[in-house]
Amino acid sequence: MDINYGVIVLFVMLIGSICDASIFQPISDTHRSVALELFTPSDGSFSSVEEAYEALKTFEVLGIKKKSNVKDSTCKSVVEVLWSPDSGLKALFDALRVNEILECELSNEAFTGIASRLKDAIGSASSLHDFYYAVGGLRVIKDQISDVDVQLGDADKVFRSVKALSQSDGRWRYNFNNPESSAFAAGMAFETLAGIISLASTDIDQSLIDAVKKDILKLFDGAEKYDDGAYYFDEKLVDGQEYQGPVSASSSVVLGVTAYAAATSESLNLPGEKIHGLAKFLLAVETPGNGKNLYHQIVALVSLENNRQISIKFFTPLILSLPASVLSLTSKDQLKVKVSTVLGSSAPPLSVKLMQIFSSESQDSAVMNQDLKFDSKGGLYYMDALPESIDVGRYIFSFEVVLHDPDNKKVFVTGGRARVAVYVTGVIKINHAELSIRDSDVGSVESLKKLDLNGKNEIALSANHLQKLKISFQLNTPLGHAFKPHQAFLKLRHESKVEHIFVVGTTGKNFEIILDFLGLVDKFYYLSGKYELQLSIGDTAMENSFSQHLGHVDLDLPVPPEKATRPPAQPTGLYSRYGPKAEITHIFRAPEKRPLRELSLAFLGLVLLPFIGFLIMLLRLGVNLKNFPTTAVSSVFALLFHVGIGAVLLLYSLFWLKLNLFTTLKALGFLGVFLMFVGHRTLSHLASASAKLKSA
Repeated sequence: MDINYGVIVLFVMLIGSICDASIFQPISDTHRSVALELFTPSDGSFSSVEEAYEALKTFEVLGIKKKSNVKDSTCKSVVEVLWSPDSGLKALFDALRVNEILECELSNEAFTGIASRLKDAIGSASSLHDFYYAVGGLRVIKDQISDVDVQLGDADKVFRSVKALSQSDGRWRYNFNNPESSAFAAGMAFETLAGIISLASTDIDQSLIDAVKKDILKLFDGAEKYDDGAYYFDEKLVDGQEYQGPVSASSSVVLGVTAYAAATSESLNLPGEKIHGLAKFLLAVETPGNGKNLYHQIVALVSLENNRQISIKFFTPLILSLPASVLSLTSKDQLKVKVSTVLGSSAPPLSVKLMQIFSSESQDSAVMNQDLKFDSKGGLYYMDALPESIDVGRYIFSFEVVLHDPDNKKVFVTGGRARVAVYVTGVIKINHAELSIRDSDVGSVESLKKLDLNGKNEIALSANHLQKLKISFQLNTPLGHAFKPHQAFLKLRHESKVEHIFVVGTTGKNFEIILDFLGLVDKFYYLSGKYELQLSIGDTAMENSFSQHLGHVDLDLPVPPEKATRPPAQPTGLYSRYGPKAEITHIFRAPEKRPLRELSLAFLGLVLLPFIGFLIMLLRLGVNLKNFPTTAVSSVFALLFHVGIGAVLLLYSLFWLKLNLFTTLKALGFLGVFLMFVGHRTLSHLASASAKLKSA
């Protein structure tokens, strides 16, 4: 097959995937680099206190020391917001959270006044946002200043007000006037209710706490699931201003549920599979492209990480990852596995077993049930050598993590068997490589050359349009199996730089291509001369992929006929090929030749002649204005009617001279409506006057 590209770039791409095999890596230095890129302010200060908190919280979790660089400017903004009587609840909440990190200079008097404002806001709150920001602000003050009174005397009433926004599926509404529910709002509600419990001066009704627990279970029943075991929460149809993506919604639920679990003394009995699936989803995002999603990802993961520090029955997920998912048979790479928390902390004592290996080529599986060794220095589990049956290609390795201490099973969740994609590479053997020129009619070999595709080749052959060129070779894996690469191309380049690229096909175990020059003379543009030969073979698993010059062949093609396709013009350099093209200037058709001026004026006179005759006939008939309305209002409408008719005649004249059809029709539409109105009033007056005259 001929691909008429001028140039083709050989690239390697991954093909064939198994949906339930994914690699999840814990938080790494990549997240730190992305955080610095997304959150570093260009002018030394953040655009808002909300952005400042998201940046500072992300830096704090990732261990990035940036507080001193932005503390002065950020604290100035925080103090202004907290002291301003016009600051809204959200601004106060964000400013308090920033102050919790930066520890700006604020007096107890300031916190007392803010706490009073927040309590008043709770009493008049009409939406979930109002409750969330007011209660959240009081919680932040409680954590910072112990002397300020932040307790809620009517906590049970406030709890019921927030609970009234819940829906039957576990989602929450943002306000009482909006029937649409949201998973993101549910997370906000759980976090708000946790804050109310911690701020309550008396115990909350246990039935209310149990009811929210049921809401959480209902919400988790509706969690979405991917084939790889990742769970997430997505929004239903909500207002565009309130819509949150899956990362934000899932993060909100995680924050809310963990906060609620910490505030209550009972276990939520959430399925460990879904907790682990949420961690998988948040890690599968890798490094989000915007700061808000990165913040939501980080705070949700740190919330899952800190569960083991709280005496609650809420699972902390353990993540199995591979430091390297590409292993070389040539280098005899070891299979290494790491098990850690979502933030990369060490896992408790455990064992890792390699249970099965699936081949993506044959769909066969090998049962291994082999324990991996543990390297205490590196904290990695490894296998000394890959099984002897492993050849180059893509495999799915199935691992099982077993905790040693039974008590840890109540704290950590491993997510069952982990299926991970592993790519095995190696050197592909190239055998029986030949290049030959054959006669078209009898198929006899005129010349045959052996090719060394692992070395250099400088073959010189000649052929005419009645002959064929054949290239064949075999590819074998390190274990001797036939190997089919992703890409195999043969390129012929004429001395005029015209290129032709052909795909090398397979015949049984052999790769071969036969070029019948008699059928290709038109595609070769009847260009005789020297053609350089280049063979390119590449694959993800092939360590010795190559693009090799084989030599050249001198082609003697017939003289082109008169109507033969000419070869395209070839650019002289890369700039002319890939650089900006010349601007295309459209040339309009030259206007038709106009008649003489005198002839045009004579035609105009002929057109105006009937109108002049019409005026003369009016004078001969004795036209008068006896029926012209005499009352003030009617005379105005009659005058406007005649002016409108004159305007229409003027518009026709302008259309004749300069206006286009669309402009004329638009103006005529407005004039028509005007004439219809004033004409109707004028004719109504005339009809009324005529009726009175007849009755008299």
